[in-house]
Amino acid sequence: MTDLPHDSTLKKQVYPGFAASEVLYDSDGAVRGVATRDVGLDRHGNPKSTFERGIELRARHTIFAEGCRGSCSEEIIEKFDLRSGKDVQTYGLGVKEVWEVPEEVARPGFVQHTLGWPLQSTALDKTFGGSFLYHMGPNYVLLGMVVGLDYENPYINPYREFQRWKMHPEVAKHLEGGTCVSYGARTLNEGGYHSIPKLTFPGGLLVGCSAGFLNSVKIKGTHTAIKSGMVAAESLHESLSANEQFAIANTEDCEIDPAEPVFEATSYATAMESSWAVAELKEVRNCHASFHFGFLPGLAYSGLSAHLLRGREPWTWKAGRPDAEKTQESADFSPIDYPPPDGVLSFDLLTNLQRSGVYHEDDQPSHLRVKEESAHVPVEESLRKYAGPEQRFCPAGVYEYVPDEEEQEDRGDDEAHALIEGKKKLVINAQNCVHCKCCSIKMPQEYIKWTVPEGGGGPQYPIM
Repeated sequence: MTDLPHDSTLKKQVYPGFAASEVLYDSDGAVRGVATRDVGLDRHGNPKSTFERGIELRARHTIFAEGCRGSCSEEIIEKFDLRSGKDVQTYGLGVKEVWEVPEEVARPGFVQHTLGWPLQSTALDKTFGGSFLYHMGPNYVLLGMVVGLDYENPYINPYREFQRWKMHPEVAKHLEGGTCVSYGARTLNEGGYHSIPKLTFPGGLLVGCSAGFLNSVKIKGTHTAIKSGMVAAESLHESLSANEQFAIANTEDCEIDPAEPVFEATSYATAMESSWAVAELKEVRNCHASFHFGFLPGLAYSGLSAHLLRGREPWTWKAGRPDAEKTQESADFSPIDYPPPDGVLSFDLLTNLQRSGVYHEDDQPSHLRVKEESAHVPVEESLRKYAGPEQRFCPAGVYEYVPDEEEQEDRGDDEAHALIEGKKKLVINAQNCVHCKCCSIKMPQEYIKWTVPEGGGGPQYPIM
C-alpha cells in the first residue's frame, strides 16, 4: 500500500484502479469498511498467475460516494432498510456524445435544452425526458438525451431516440462538418426529495448520487453532491473531535482497533435537511411526477411550480413503484420504426461504442449475473411478455436474444452467460458494458445483479 499515491502530510491514500466490491461488517452488523475485488481470476473464478487477493480497508467511518445505483450503496440501503417510509428511487438514462466541430460552427458558452420531440409524440404522452446541447471551448459540442426509465412502452430505445433527435435541423446545424469523438452513457437519480433514503447508519453515511441528491429538472447534481460531501466532512469532524476515543494518532500508520465503538453521524442528516441543497430538491419535488399526467400537463405544472409555487404546495406526488414495474407488456404496443443511421449525424451502436474506450479483461468472471432465483425470468418473462426490452434500453449492446442453433459453449454455470429455452437464448456481452447501471434498474423483475469487474475495466472518458 505504501507504493500507491498518497499525501503523507494529510495521511491519506488514493487507490486508483481498485474496485470496492464488498462491505465489511462487525459482529454487531455495523459497517467497518470495504474490501476491494480479487483480481487475476479466470472466467470460472480460478486464480491465474496474476492473481492478487483483494484488500480490506477498515475505517472508523465509511462514506459511500459511488454515484447513482452504486452496488455497495444499494446493499447498505437494503441491509439497514434506509428507504423505510420513503418513496422508491426512480431513474433516468443519459446518453451522451462529444463532437469536435469547425471553428466557424463553434459557439463556446452556448446552451440549449429541449423537451418534446421525439420522446413525447402526443400531448398526453407520459414519457419523461429531454435533451441538452452545450458548446465548450475551443471547438467542442457536448450533447445528449436523458430518458426517464419509468416509461411504459417496452419498444422504446433511448439510444436510437437520441440518434433520431440529432437529425432535427435545430440540432444538426450545431454538428455540421464535425466529428463525433466520444460516446458514453450513465443513469441518473430522478426520484428527488421524497426518494432520499435515511442518510446515516452505524459506521457510515451516504453522499452525492449514492443518496440521490440530483436535481432532475436542472439535470444537475454536482453542486448538491459537493455540498453533501462538505456537510458530511464537517459532521464527521465534529463527531470525531468531540470524543477522545476516536482521536487519530499522530503517526504514519493508524490501525483501527476492532474493539473501538461504532458511532452514527446523525448530525449529518440534520444538517443536510436544513441545507440549501435539500431545499432546492424539495422545491421541485413534484415536477417529474407531474409528467405522469402527460407531457403538456406536466410541462404546465412544472412551469407553475418553478415560477409560482416553488415547493410550497402542500401535496407530494410519489412514484409508488420501481421503474422495472412500470414497463407494460409488448402486446399493448407496436414496434417503433427508427430511421437507419446515416454514418454522418447518426451512428449504429457498435460504431459509437468504440468511441467510449470501453475495455474489460476477457478472461474474468462476468460482473453481470442473472440472480439465481430469477433464472427463468429472461426468456419466460422478459422475452415472452415484454419482447426483451433489455435489447433496446442497454446503451452498449450487452444483452441480446439469439437463435439457439448450436450447443451452448461450456463457460461454467456460475458465469450465467446464456440461458436457453427452445430456440432463443439470452447472451450477455459483459465486455461491452459502460457501467451505466441501467440493467440493474429496468430489467423485468430486476433479474440482473450488477457487481464490479476487475479494477480499471470499463469505459474511458477523457473529455466526457
